[in-house]
Amino acid sequence: MKTKKVSRPRGRPRSFDVEKALDRALDVFWRKGYEGASLSDLTRAMGINRPSLYAAFSDKETLFRKALDRYVAGPAAYVLEALNEPTAHRVIERLLHGTADSLVCPQNPRGCLMVQGALACSDASESARQELILRREQGETALRRRLQRAKAEGDLPANSHPADLARFIMTVLHGMSIHAAAGASRAELHRIAQTALHACPK
Repeated sequence: MKTKKVSRPRGRPRSFDVEKALDRALDVFWRKGYEGASLSDLTRAMGINRPSLYAAFSDKETLFRKALDRYVAGPAAYVLEALNEPTAHRVIERLLHGTADSLVCPQNPRGCLMVQGALACSDASESARQELILRREQGETALRRRLQRAKAEGDLPANSHPADLARFIMTVLHGMSIHAAAGASRAELHRIAQTALHACPK
């Protein structure tokens, strides 16, 4: 006698597009920062309720990290492309001018998520602030290593200091983000970028 198989109930399929929901969450975090983005803001923008948010992303902090990953792979993808340029001058030039364009792109909120996201964080949001600090440090480390390679290859002067140069460039980029958020124009940001480029060794 054959035993009849009993089908087990499957989990309820998600009724929303996770990728689109992440894009909308990214926009909220970008505009309001980590702490300023309430769960109500996020669920309203994503078109889901809180149980669905928790089921898909665990919590707000995990959602924020995923939004940061999406930012790096999307609006900030020019950074990795810049690091692959053949010369140090081209790396720095593309980083500076690419940032100027990105910060005022009409399709995105103004400023840089990596900078804006950490503004006005209280002790309750310390983990998110530390995550942003870590990611900015990783960006500076990647630039420093690329410039160290350039020096070793003779592409930068022997008396240059890749670590100081990387710190200088990152400081300029972060300052440009603050100016962009305050309303600086594309032309103004490109002038800042060009001035910083002139200060860099060739």
